[in-house]
Amino acid sequence: MNRRHFLQAAASLPLASAAGGLFTPARAQATPFDRSIVRQLARDAASKPYKAPDTNLPNNLKNLDYDHYRQIRFLAEHALWRGEKLPFEVQFFHRGFFYAPRVDIYEVANGQATKIPYRPDEFSFGNNPLPDPQADLGFAGFRIHAPINRPDYYDEVCVFLGASYFRAVAKGEIYGLSARGLAINTGEAKGEEFPSFKTFWIEKPAVNANSIVVHALLDSESTTAAYRFTIRPGDITVFDVEMAIYPRVDLDHAGLAPMTSMFFFGPNDRINVDDFRPAVHDSDGMGIYNGRGEELWRPLSNPGDLQISSFSDLNPRGFGLMQRQKNFLEYEDIESGFERRPSLWAEPIGDWGEGSVQLIEIPTKEEIHDNVAGFWLPKNPLQAKGEHTYTYRLHWGPDNPKATSLVRFVRTGVGARGEGIKIFVLDLTGDRLKSIDPKTIHGNVTAEKAEIKNIVIQPNPAIGGWRLSFEASVKEKTPIELRASLMQGNDAISEVWVYRWTP
Repeated sequence: MNRRHFLQAAASLPLASAAGGLFTPARAQATPFDRSIVRQLARDAASKPYKAPDTNLPNNLKNLDYDHYRQIRFLAEHALWRGEKLPFEVQFFHRGFFYAPRVDIYEVANGQATKIPYRPDEFSFGNNPLPDPQADLGFAGFRIHAPINRPDYYDEVCVFLGASYFRAVAKGEIYGLSARGLAINTGEAKGEEFPSFKTFWIEKPAVNANSIVVHALLDSESTTAAYRFTIRPGDITVFDVEMAIYPRVDLDHAGLAPMTSMFFFGPNDRINVDDFRPAVHDSDGMGIYNGRGEELWRPLSNPGDLQISSFSDLNPRGFGLMQRQKNFLEYEDIESGFERRPSLWAEPIGDWGEGSVQLIEIPTKEEIHDNVAGFWLPKNPLQAKGEHTYTYRLHWGPDNPKATSLVRFVRTGVGARGEGIKIFVLDLTGDRLKSIDPKTIHGNVTAEKAEIKNIVIQPNPAIGGWRLSFEASVKEKTPIELRASLMQGNDAISEVWVYRWTP
């Protein structure tokens, strides 16, 4: 984990601790467990006032700086299920630094839940003083390991750490963007609320299992929620998510299947950038499959001011923050390996009704900050005292998991052509282009508050695709919305490129 991964969860400090009720920290014996219990705990908690968590820690842990916290390491030989020849192992994070809130974690085996005890001798503390060996400090989070890259080594495949953040990778990838359990008031003037996973239950897998199940209890001032994650690592790592939300108050801005990422600069946005690298980002665009059958591609940017884009829809088929550029030469960063960062695609299961896919882009001057967020926002508020259930699937991997026959936009370049004129250069690839008569295709470009001219299409043999370019003449100093697609006659053969350019 690098510094940005620590910082991205830091905003969530006033968050929860023990589950209470059936599973109190003091109760170490096994207790009957099934999937309904977490929902009942969430339902019961929602009927009571929110209680701020106990973040008390010994001063030598609470006051740690970044470098000292990094010295605290869980010892791999103490991993849960180590030596049992199971397909998964679990390691734990110590509390301290940004991670003062206590998280309690239970192992579920044979229908019984047993609290996993905190033992300081399972950690290496580096130069830090050792904590009281009798203290029951709990944990900050955990990570799951499985042999996805080679059969003799357990790679870290996902981590739950900080607020309701979690991350995952597929085979051959390294950590990049994050998902969250729930986003509340993201991008709103009144300020964002950060719910927290306060308790986890991890089901012990069978010897031949290819998945592992994690239950989680979430709490915040406005709501509680219960989650069940079924996690399948592999060439694409898949999370099946079952969620039940129990609001304490009406939630008029609750983001479902939220994800956060970083876009610092790229070929479409290099204003005031003095950097040897061509691009720096964990994601380069948002993809959307809407309920009308359209496939949209929205390149990301690092705006001068907060930008919120809303894509209204009915029963969306999927959306995600994607990292399409997979070539090292697009980044030239040996250490960061941006070409190995995963894309994340959220696939709703069932009908989610009316609402919109929201894209939040926040200005940043450093790459350590996650400045991009995406989620589904229901049209109607989630009513207090109710139960609101959703099921969806998260795909972590190199690309969108759903195959498409449409030509795709793989690079967006933007440059100046003079006062008030911008040139947009869009590269496209796809098997469909190989069998099409070039004389039959043309570009279709539209814009609000701008004049479009000099639309040109031409082969791009370097990528085995085509290039669509055009100029936009801006009459007013206001943002313009652009749409482009590649056409064969009256039929679109590409996805729809949508973009907001701000003078």
